Amino acid sequence: LGSSRHGGNTETLAKIAADKLPSQIEKRWLRLTDFALSPFQDTRHTEAKGIHPPTENERILLDETLWATDLVIASPLYWYSVSSATKLYLDYWTYWMRLPEINFLSEMKGKTMWVICALSDEESEKMSKPLVEMLELTAEYMQMNSGGVLLGYGNRPGDVLNDKNSIERAEKFFSDVK
Repeated sequence: LGSSRHGGNTETLAKIAADKLPSQIEKRWLRLTDFALSPFQDTRHTEAKGIHPPTENERILLDETLWATDLVIASPLYWYSVSSATKLYLDYWTYWMRLPEINFLSEMKGKTMWVICALSDEESEKMSKPLVEMLELTAEYMQMNSGGVLLGYGNRPGDVLNDKNSIERAEKFFSDVK
């Protein structure tokens, strides 16, 4: 969950969608803001190239990412993209790809990425294209499958519950998952 708001429209959609998954599928919810990461520093082309093993919150996020068969990126739309917490998490993937003991790229291959995003209103759907394309390109680069995109509409907390179309789409979003 990439939102800075607990119980926001994106989280609401994600939970409605997840509630329809078969009960035998294990679900783990990680609120990215609960696992604070330091600002990402790309040191690949500097003198400080040192590779350090992930610790604390970074280690938790790495382990959970590797554990999952499917990753649901649930982020509200902020300035045509994912939230800052989501972007920071994805930036760390760059570093994890450099850890020789992990082989992150091959570990991610074949997993499925799903996207859930709340927008302020239906007219802003075109504004979500950069977010969707960025995540689709990420999945493609990582050789992950694209599970689908769920967009919902709601400005204030709880507004998405008033959008019957968003709720219906959420209830069917994972319909092919067994």
